[in-house]
Amino acid sequence: MKKLTFTILFAMMAVLTFAQSEKKDRQIEEDSQEAKAAFIKDDPGMQDLFDSSYGYIILPNVGKGGLGIGGAAGNGVAFQGGKQVGYAKMTQVTIGFQAGGQAYSEVVFFEDSAAFDRFKANNVEMSAQVSAVAAASGASANAKYIDGVAVFTRTKGGLMYEASVGGQQFKFREK
Repeated sequence: MKKLTFTILFAMMAVLTFAQSEKKDRQIEEDSQEAKAAFIKDDPGMQDLFDSSYGYIILPNVGKGGLGIGGAAGNGVAFQGGKQVGYAKMTQVTIGFQAGGQAYSEVVFFEDSAAFDRFKANNVEMSAQVSAVAAASGASANAKYIDGVAVFTRTKGGLMYEASVGGQQFKFREK
């Protein structure tokens, strides 16, 4: 009887976890579409990047904070050829002068299949040479890919003073 009770309890937990995960994925998908619209509203030229890039990820809700040592994290959606192919998780650890907290959206464009394949293989880590461009009217006109990657951010709220070093790491999960 104990085995049966344990099995039923375990099965119920697995179903609830799966349902929660699906709900979370749907929310991230909705938030990503809203973030994409906001990026394009801020800079209509970004539509060309969405259309011409080999692939991209949208991280609609990234949270960042620190005091000396900091971190950031966010979940998003991955697209290839304009179609959703999976999900992305970004984490970042920073060391240096920093204080505060911030919420922002981020979009990462991949120039070609080699860059996108590195992301899908969980081999993309933003180096010091890759810097994010603040999304604003006309910012996309001067977009440059570095190592096949171009990054744009859009501040949502908060205040953060920062002069730090550290890379973002990405994990890919298929849909």
